[in-house]
Amino acid sequence: MRVGVDLGGTKIEAIALGRDGALRARRRVSTPRGDYEASLRAIAALVTDLEKVEGRTATVGVGMPGALSPATGLVKNANSVWLNGRALAEDLARVLPRPLRFANDANCFALSEAVDGAAAGARVVFGVIVGTGTGGGVVLDGRVWTGPNAIAGEWGHNPLPWPHDDERPGPPCYCGLAGCIETYLSGPGLARDHSAVTGEALEPDAIVSRAAAGDAGAEASLQRYEDRMARALASVINVLDPDVIVLGGGLSNLQRLYESLPRLWPRYVFSDRVDTRLVPPKHGDSSGVRGAAWLWPPDEAD
Repeated sequence: MRVGVDLGGTKIEAIALGRDGALRARRRVSTPRGDYEASLRAIAALVTDLEKVEGRTATVGVGMPGALSPATGLVKNANSVWLNGRALAEDLARVLPRPLRFANDANCFALSEAVDGAAAGARVVFGVIVGTGTGGGVVLDGRVWTGPNAIAGEWGHNPLPWPHDDERPGPPCYCGLAGCIETYLSGPGLARDHSAVTGEALEPDAIVSRAAAGDAGAEASLQRYEDRMARALASVINVLDPDVIVLGGGLSNLQRLYESLPRLWPRYVFSDRVDTRLVPPKHGDSSGVRGAAWLWPPDEAD
């Protein structure tokens, strides 16, 4: 049996998938924020509960914030900061002695959509998370590509490409640098930009609603956002040349992006035409946990 676990900042979710990708069972609990040992026990309890339901032992894939450092084996770059510096793989194996695999949550999102989602059948898939942060994952021929530093797909911590004069040096980023893509394209980044230009403190949903109602300031904020995302994704296309880009996270629900970005990015892509497809996710909020389960392909999980 194949079980996926999504270790989130507010909830831990686990699902059991059939060989055909059909959902067999689902469980979730609130994340014991700040309590590492309790987080381990919660994951173990969810998995063993699903095993009891199905009557079988599982292979387990875990989608997590940050990544396991290839150098130390410890968690790095997690916004759930109580995980950083911990030997998550070793410690979870202690309380849950099962075949385990781990991947960044954005990689799991990309894998889910590449296996049986919006990008099914595509050889090269780039999955994008635009929400409270900005993440990404790369899937090649149905397998997650992490790279020797376990940072493949981290486009959000590159500088915004082709910056305008008023975009230099850019807002400070929590990574310690300034002008990162994340500071512009995350939900807080959109809200910050709108406030800086208009003086109005609005959440992204309110900016979108105002623009739809004809508010000129909100419309201008969205147009700046779209041009920045087009530049940022064009730089990904120039390097990776993916068949499909799948948008995920809260801002992926902004339907106008699927028309505006392909119209804007040819100006920045180093090609006579751009055949990369931009699509919304098929599995929505379930993509992360489904992708964690798919860390064990059918031929390896059986």
